[in-house]
Amino acid sequence: MATLTGKYLVGVYDDDDVLLHAVPTIRRAGVKIEEVYSPFPVHGLDDALGHPRTRIGIAAFIFGMIGCACALTLTTWTMGIDWPMIVGGKDPISLPNYIPVTFEMTVLFTAFGMVGTFLITNGLGPNANPNMFDPRSTDNKFVMAINLSSNKMAEADIVKILQDTGAEEVNIKQF
Repeated sequence: MATLTGKYLVGVYDDDDVLLHAVPTIRRAGVKIEEVYSPFPVHGLDDALGHPRTRIGIAAFIFGMIGCACALTLTTWTMGIDWPMIVGGKDPISLPNYIPVTFEMTVLFTAFGMVGTFLITNGLGPNANPNMFDPRSTDNKFVMAINLSSNKMAEADIVKILQDTGAEEVNIKQF
């Protein structure tokens, strides 16, 4: 998460449907929307904002493959090479015996890897200092942040567009 600096215009919406219909209208008017904050996921908002499709599934697959490789290496080394044991008359290196451990380690590595990826990509951590546009965005309001320095339109024109699209309030926030 980048540190925000500058002057922002903050539009506060009460309904997710109103917000979802407002985003394309505002973008067509030539206004660049910095981000939209909502208390819950809004289906279709990413597409309306023009965000590219996420690549998080690729990261999950890579973490899963690392977990699978580690599990197979661990079980093959411990049960077949370092301390070979014959269990139930089976060979010491028998892959069907390793399936439960391999599955569990694949899931474990994927879960921990995705949590780490989420924290790093969103700039979260022990020293994170989040910039809050409006504290109600975590409760019941939908907040649209527009960086005034990255838009060529006048502030009054953007305020008018936000009010026309259903914003309850329009505030200015300086970071």
